[in-house]
Amino acid sequence: MLKFVKGYMETIDGIATYPIISLLIFFVFFAALFWWVLTASKEHIKEVSELPLEDDQ
Repeated sequence: MLKFVKGYMETIDGIATYPIISLLIFFVFFAALFWWVLTASKEHIKEVSELPLEDDQ
């Protein structure tokens, strides 16, 4: 089964760009998430962390 998939994928032109695009999307997402975590205000983090404990409905 794997030989069939590998053989079929080798016939598609430009197939090597998809893993590069996937890696780029993965890196950009986690870099942006890391930047947001570092720059988020302490008050916002405290407010969001207490949301599950509130009884206001």
